[in-house]
Amino acid sequence: MQNPLARCTGAYLLVCLFCTTVHAEPEPGNAGPVIHLNEAIASTLARNPALVGYGYQLEAQGARVQQAALPPNPELELTVENALGSGKFAGIDSAETTLSIAWILERGARQRRVDTARAGSALLAAEADVMRVDAAAETARRFVACLAGQARMANADEAVQLARETVEAIRQRVTAGRSAHAELARAQAEQARTELRREDIEHELLSAIHRLAAQWGETEPAFTRVSGDLLLLPRTTSFDSLATRIEQNPDFARFLSKQRLDDALLRLAEAERKPDWRVSAGVRRLAATDDQALVAGISMPLTLRNQNQGGIAAARAQAAGTEADTAAARVSIRTSLFVMHQELEHALHRTRTLRDDVIPHIELALAEMQRGYEHGRYSYFEWRSVQTELLEARSDLVEAIIDAHLRIIELERLTGQSVTQQPTSR
Repeated sequence: MQNPLARCTGAYLLVCLFCTTVHAEPEPGNAGPVIHLNEAIASTLARNPALVGYGYQLEAQGARVQQAALPPNPELELTVENALGSGKFAGIDSAETTLSIAWILERGARQRRVDTARAGSALLAAEADVMRVDAAAETARRFVACLAGQARMANADEAVQLARETVEAIRQRVTAGRSAHAELARAQAEQARTELRREDIEHELLSAIHRLAAQWGETEPAFTRVSGDLLLLPRTTSFDSLATRIEQNPDFARFLSKQRLDDALLRLAEAERKPDWRVSAGVRRLAATDDQALVAGISMPLTLRNQNQGGIAAARAQAAGTEADTAAARVSIRTSLFVMHQELEHALHRTRTLRDDVIPHIELALAEMQRGYEHGRYSYFEWRSVQTELLEARSDLVEAIIDAHLRIIELERLTGQSVTQQPTSR
């Protein structure tokens, strides 16, 4: 059976929404099955276990709407009077038999029940939108975690290669008698530590891949890598522009749907203060004279007092509370937007500074240090110190761009729309 939630219109718009977060590009140099962000999100929307289960709640609510629209069934009534008594009523010769049918006149309550059930469906649909956006955002976060793991692996590979080259360079100097064996031992120990760190990162990447696949219910991932380029920097939308999109926030839309449900519940409570009427009609047979006659009747309660005044007061209080919650949500969402936008701008600034200023200068310094070490102008400690600075700067760059992408994902979740424009060059 197809997941009902996956059939909802607009679900695949989320694929387009989050595809701006990480810009995929082919990676021909890497072996193994590869997955792209749009594929991961499409799989999540179609097969996420939580979304599958919630989809059937939507079907159940649709059945409740159908049930609310059903009118009460008429009642068929058969009564026998003046029978099996005493005297002339001892038998059934004087019995009066009445066969009647009765209807309940609900006086508007049924339509209010339908309106309430439909408002409940709208609320569930809004909650489903929140679940879809949250699931897509979580998939995007886990996808970025995989990209981050791959970037850390690339840095770790470079660190291992640099450590091996360092060991070889020192070995040549030791062989030539220009460096002590202690320097070689220290370099070999550092190489071993670097290889251990690479192994740790490899395990973390494998775990990240499994966590990503779990988003669509897979326990054995059918891919070994994700495709994307972390270092493509997006150009972001201004905060003033973001603030105009608060109404599109899925959580805020849920509050608006909750307001509509509360209004429907209030109208239902007001309708239920009007009691139902009962109308009946039938035929009566009088056995004593063998005659027939029509009978009809109407029954209505005397509304001496409002029997649902407590229900109406409760519904009004609930509606007022939801209105207050909606106002609070608007403030909270705007504040979160501002904070996330500031953090995104800072992360992008850090990324550009590390990429354009810090790392190029350290690379120049390292090249000079290596030449100087080979000619005996610098010590191993000085050379190794610059190597460490470069590795740390590259690691900081990866963490800064990861932070930027995560902030973009959160902004898009808050606004329900893309917040980036075309990426700048690397």
